[in-house]
Amino acid sequence: MSLDWIYYAISWILLTWHSAWDAIGVPVRTVLGTNWSWILAIVFLVVTVRVILFPVFVKQIKSQRAMQALQPKVKELQEKHKGDRETLQKEMMELYRKEKANPLMGCLPMFLQIPVFLGLFHVLRRLDPAKEAKSLYGWTAEQFDSASSATIFTAPIAGKFGSTADELARLGANGTTVKVIAGILVLVMMGTTYLTSRQMILKTGWAEDPQQRMIQRLMLYGIPLSLLVSGSIFPIGVIIYWVTNNLFTLGQQQWVLRKFPPLVTNKGVTGTKATSSGPVQPAKTGGFLNRNKPVAQAPAKPAAPKVAGPKPGAKPANPKKGPAKRQG
Repeated sequence: MSLDWIYYAISWILLTWHSAWDAIGVPVRTVLGTNWSWILAIVFLVVTVRVILFPVFVKQIKSQRAMQALQPKVKELQEKHKGDRETLQKEMMELYRKEKANPLMGCLPMFLQIPVFLGLFHVLRRLDPAKEAKSLYGWTAEQFDSASSATIFTAPIAGKFGSTADELARLGANGTTVKVIAGILVLVMMGTTYLTSRQMILKTGWAEDPQQRMIQRLMLYGIPLSLLVSGSIFPIGVIIYWVTNNLFTLGQQQWVLRKFPPLVTNKGVTGTKATSSGPVQPAKTGGFLNRNKPVAQAPAKPAAPKVAGPKPGAKPANPKKGPAKRQG
């Protein structure tokens, strides 16, 4: 299957944003050793993709809420089928099907961004000034030459940590500078990738389902560590894309988790929240993702003490008067 349509789409978005920044007046020449129009084109490629995928992100949050609500039932199944892994997996899959919950939905936005990442990786790899075909995927020769010479702090965006001496010579780059800039960006990429997973796990907690917990561990530790190796073959422009995407994710998750906090469970009862003073309080219900705030109940007023009334026919007592004087 040809991926040319992805390369054309990525190229079109990059060139459109580059033309927009050029029209606004962002300098074409380097400022602080950086061609900001091309850097901003990569940054806003991220913004464009994330805006398109926002509905998928909402579905991801709904799925995570559904999975969290099912945790008490998952724990019951684990206790019921302890030692029978095959039956447990069948029962859990039936539970997910019945409740319309998908354990893999949490990874869907990341999977949908893989074609974009691969497209940008392919496009930036071909930014070689020595190539004769400079009009592939809709690029003009002028745009190709401009992008192939674009730099960030004097390191070309088409260069990478593992660039050979011949590749660096064609790009007119200094090997030490490229390694320093690429190395720093790889570390930032690893750190922000770790933080995006940690941020969500701290808010939602570790899953009871072993399959879900394994996915959480993979997202938290496996992927950041793999970037230490794979980051050496990524062009600097791709690493900029990844870091920008992580920062966007951190901000988006923080907004969602603050506005629509996760469900809180009390000893396996989903949708209830325990208080230190005693009884379980009702869960928040209604609204977007069932997260509207409940109506606050006014505290009960203390009852006034009852005062016994006078007996029928008795004269009212006057407490202000002192004891009556005896008549002589």
